[in-house]
Amino acid sequence: MKKILSAFLLLAFTFFLSQEQKPMFWQDIQNFKKADQENTPPKDAILLIGSSSFTKWTDVSSYFPDKTIINRGFGGSRLTDLNYYAEDLLNPYQPKQIIIYCGENDFADNHKLKAKEVVQRFKTFYAKIREKFPTIEVDYISIKYSPSREKLWPQMKKANKKIACFMKKEPNAEFIDITKVMQDANGNVRKDLFVSDMLHITPEGYRLWTTVMNPYMK
Repeated sequence: MKKILSAFLLLAFTFFLSQEQKPMFWQDIQNFKKADQENTPPKDAILLIGSSSFTKWTDVSSYFPDKTIINRGFGGSRLTDLNYYAEDLLNPYQPKQIIIYCGENDFADNHKLKAKEVVQRFKTFYAKIREKFPTIEVDYISIKYSPSREKLWPQMKKANKKIACFMKKEPNAEFIDITKVMQDANGNVRKDLFVSDMLHITPEGYRLWTTVMNPYMK
């Protein structure tokens, strides 16, 4: 009886240990894989990759009714996570365009992080994209200035500027600046475009994003 109990405890310990060792966002990636198995991803779609601003845009297709969109945003993700899961985020698809929103959580995760480090993380992911898709359109949406993260704005602004300069030099690449459309007449960030957490945006905020994004959409 003791041997059976010991074997059970060992098995249980091994199971829980294996669960704990799974990397962050592992389940999100498994959910994407399951969705792809249930419905074969369409070819020549617009692939959205990034963090919660995409995750929470669950009805994104209704904002772009004439586009075929695959949304692969997973909340809380950083550019380091996009790099870690790059194969899972890119290999299953044959998109005509990739649009990225990520970088905000990198700063939130480490308040001492400098803009140049976030820019380098983005460049690494961009290189991974280009290795697989040398010629498709790749666009980066600027980091938004969430009121709840105002202390991080200076480095976010530097990162936006550096990424914009980088994308300007790249072929088939654009920097989509959504920061200005989220400002009032005095140049202040419109808090009414954010939900109560002052981090995620309202449907009106997404509507404004749509007006900026539309000219870039393939």
